[in-house]
Amino acid sequence: MKAAVLTEVGKPLSIENIQISKPKSHEVLVRTAAAGICHSDLHFINGDYPHPLPAVLGHESSGVVEAVGEDVTYVKPGDHVITCLSVFCGHCEHCLTGHMSRCDSPEVKRDSEEEPRLIVGEGDIHQFLSLSSFAEHMLVHEHAIVKIRSDMPLDRAALIGCGVTTGLGAVFHTAGVEPGTTVAVIGCGGVGLSCINGAAIAGAGRIIAIDQMPAKLSLAKKFGATDVINAAEVDPVGQVREMTQGGVHYSFEAIGLKKTTEQAFKMLGVGGTATVIGMIPVGTMVELHGPDFLKEKKIQGTMMGSNRSRVDMPRFVDFYLSGKLKLDDMISGHLKLEEINTGVEQLERGEVARNIILFN
Repeated sequence: MKAAVLTEVGKPLSIENIQISKPKSHEVLVRTAAAGICHSDLHFINGDYPHPLPAVLGHESSGVVEAVGEDVTYVKPGDHVITCLSVFCGHCEHCLTGHMSRCDSPEVKRDSEEEPRLIVGEGDIHQFLSLSSFAEHMLVHEHAIVKIRSDMPLDRAALIGCGVTTGLGAVFHTAGVEPGTTVAVIGCGGVGLSCINGAAIAGAGRIIAIDQMPAKLSLAKKFGATDVINAAEVDPVGQVREMTQGGVHYSFEAIGLKKTTEQAFKMLGVGGTATVIGMIPVGTMVELHGPDFLKEKKIQGTMMGSNRSRVDMPRFVDFYLSGKLKLDDMISGHLKLEEINTGVEQLERGEVARNIILFN
């Protein structure tokens, strides 16, 4: 099968022919239908986060089940599925206390003594986040997929595999945004737009979108933003505090920078909560003003929107099909696998919300 392989940090992905193993117990072979190019992939391409190489990247995807291994009862060949990078074991402390997105059990992967899932020549290729969806097929643990209704367009479904679930989940689960409250979202890429959409669905009274790209701010209004701030023209912290007469109830950082994380905390009102979604590069330290904690201001992180994949994702599909979830406007373009480096470059320049790789 064809796959996009990262062989060296900072270099373009190479399109190569690789082999894929057959499904073993609790594994599922999925024919990839669509895969979004997510900013998380870019972090690993640029070396902000280390990963063993060579590796097939990609993690925001949808597809159709082709084969299942022993003991798989959840899906059958022909089922449409969304992938989820927060693969869960189902019986560790995190899973049993309702925090499936935190599960890091090694049993959802093959161990070093088994044949690797991905192979090229006589060597193995590392699987990315237990998925590797920049390839024509994926071999995954059954708990890495969510079965969905067949009338859901698979290119839209792919978005739910990461960015949408992360953004909506951060609003619904991690922060618990309440109706009538004020919300600020820093960064209007795929995740930020999903935060805005989620805040609108949750009934937030005022939703302030912050970015430096006018086109993204215009898009944010379609997703539910009531106000927009161009951070290239004004101080977003001062502007938010002035607009809300003291600060917002909830802020969301959806970029992954030291500066914007500190801004998210500074724009809170008394008792407010800042949720950091963006992947801040390894080694980066964030500075906060200590006395602000006396005003019961809080800052927290989130992993994939604290999702419960098999509950949340089918609900998000229903949201889209009923008109609540604005996925159509999030897709900037459809690309072939061979055009993936063009998509990566556009993402790095901040030109797009999401490009989708379509497979035959």
